Amino acid sequence: MPCELPGAGYHPYLEVPQGASKFPSNSCFPNTRAPVSRSRNKEQEAEILGWIETVLGEKLPPGNYEDILRDGVILCQLINKLAPGSVKKIQSKGTNFQLMENIQRFQAAIKNYGVPQEEIFQTADLFERRNIPQVTLCLYALGRITQKHEEWTGPTLGPKMSDENKRTFTDDQLRASEGHLGLQMGYNKGASQAGHGGFGNTRHM
Repeated sequence: MPCELPGAGYHPYLEVPQGASKFPSNSCFPNTRAPVSRSRNKEQEAEILGWIETVLGEKLPPGNYEDILRDGVILCQLINKLAPGSVKKIQSKGTNFQLMENIQRFQAAIKNYGVPQEEIFQTADLFERRNIPQVTLCLYALGRITQKHEEWTGPTLGPKMSDENKRTFTDDQLRASEGHLGLQMGYNKGASQAGHGGFGNTRHM
């Protein structure tokens, strides 16, 4: 049976009663991991939506956090603002699989942008609401990575990243350091030999 969008009477931005599912039981991801039970942080979700609105320069449609992001359209628009041309094709409507392609293009684009693979959510995490907190963590990671891109002068998300402390040494300093290390290793070697009573060595008088 093909995977279909929810049927008649479904409103994409209505709250779902606790314990109920707004998506059909015939999952598009029969072999993916089971839903993860994690607490969601509504303040973080609101902060992310506010950041996206600021980056895009337009108001987002009303509705729940996950429903606003679910089809991947806004996510693709977001990465195209951060890194123009990252997603060449965005499906604004279509089948479930076409909409999931939006998410997959977004995932590939943010990985190329610098978000670590382990921080990128799986497609089912968002499309089937299996792990919305992971979606949030991923978007915070994306907001953090923008700080590494000097070409991006717009708003970032989350705390400011600490500057990398790069230290440079002259050739004389490096040679002095190597000499000190050699003396230290020689001292340790002597201490080791003394402690072992000359094991395996013959002392010639």
